[in-house]
Amino acid sequence: MAQIKPRTLSGFMELLPARQVQFDRMVDILRSSYSLYGFTPLDTPAIEASEVLLAKGGGETEKQIYRFTKGDTDLSLRFDLTVPLAKYVALHQNELTFPFRRFQIAKVYRGERAQKGRYREFYQADIDVIGDGSLDITNEAEIPSIIYKTFTALGLKRFKIRVNNRKVLNGLFALLGLEEQAGDVMRTIDKLEKIGPEKVKAILVDDFAVPADTADTLLSLLAAEDPMAALEPLRGKNELFDLGVEELTTVVKYMAAYGVPQDHFMVDLTIARGLDYYTGTVYETVMLDHPEVGSICSGGRYDNLAEYYTDKQLPGVGISIGLTRLFSVLEAQGYLNDALITAPADVLVLPMTEDLAPAIAFATTLREAGIRTQLHCEKKKFKQKLSYADKLGIPYAAFLGEDEIQQGKVTVKDLTSGEQQTVTADEAVALVRSGLAARAGGAPIREPQN
Repeated sequence: MAQIKPRTLSGFMELLPARQVQFDRMVDILRSSYSLYGFTPLDTPAIEASEVLLAKGGGETEKQIYRFTKGDTDLSLRFDLTVPLAKYVALHQNELTFPFRRFQIAKVYRGERAQKGRYREFYQADIDVIGDGSLDITNEAEIPSIIYKTFTALGLKRFKIRVNNRKVLNGLFALLGLEEQAGDVMRTIDKLEKIGPEKVKAILVDDFAVPADTADTLLSLLAAEDPMAALEPLRGKNELFDLGVEELTTVVKYMAAYGVPQDHFMVDLTIARGLDYYTGTVYETVMLDHPEVGSICSGGRYDNLAEYYTDKQLPGVGISIGLTRLFSVLEAQGYLNDALITAPADVLVLPMTEDLAPAIAFATTLREAGIRTQLHCEKKKFKQKLSYADKLGIPYAAFLGEDEIQQGKVTVKDLTSGEQQTVTADEAVALVRSGLAARAGGAPIREPQN
């Protein structure tokens, strides 16, 4: 029989065991952080009817979707977690309690060109708050505090949450007579960090017929050190603009009360997010030392989550973390904390006699005490067994020979320091617990020291 060369498809992440433990630790922290704010976990099917997933239809989404048929059924793999959420809320709206607060950490699929930092299968970590007809502005102020809490718990310190309001932008474009070019203008000013104000102005004037003085006014506002103060003189001239400034002011005010430090957020008038989706507050989060990475967490306020499935008005606010991409960025930049214990066990129990019962009993005692334990009963040399523990990074080995069994004790060896002690089973449990606590390693992310 001809052998097939094993391979992983391009654009699909497959981790070795230690890295998988680090990834899962990040997921655990996200779950814990989201739960602190009263979000409930949700899991929706990876496969949906194509007509459901493509209700909005068209554009890049339809080109990138993984679509197939099974019998007469037209099916697709989910390409994000928002559309399945919309379907879920529309389907169960009479059974849910609103505001409905959910988080979901799951894989999504996009058949786009695989490249560095872009995957075809990847985890997203989303939270959303969905209202029944209305949703108070305080929810939009709470979201940045969840971003701050989550990334701080992961171990990231140097990041900034950029906040804006789409009503401010749309009102500003109306005031400047740029309503017809709004989409083109927004996409152009989004390039400010990459190409600078002079080139942005040239594109606005030459390509989109924006008057030079209007372009200067716009760019001056966007570059203001104090954006809120710069907007103040324009108040009272456009109703939508005024509402946006009021909402943005409220969000900034409450963010402080929610515990977001001043140095971890800023108002950034260039942030827009999805032009045809977000309607209020919008967010982007960037790593200060790696702005080239772009946003590592983004989202915002939308007026009607499930408009393609129900007539019921379901406004919401949410954020999404591209977890697979973030993990690959952190790995590439040396941010993953390799001091974390990533071994599959804390103790490797090595029987030294033909009768395995004492070793099995001790392994059971360790597990009942909550200590992760492996029992190595393979017919290998002692040195090979220790090498096995070393390769996996298991911190402790426990030996039970004739002498230990007769004394009712066990020899515990710290495989890092080489120290070993012969103690009772209860003392062994205490010894291992104390050692594990001392080498816990901290958060999954450890920022490189400059």
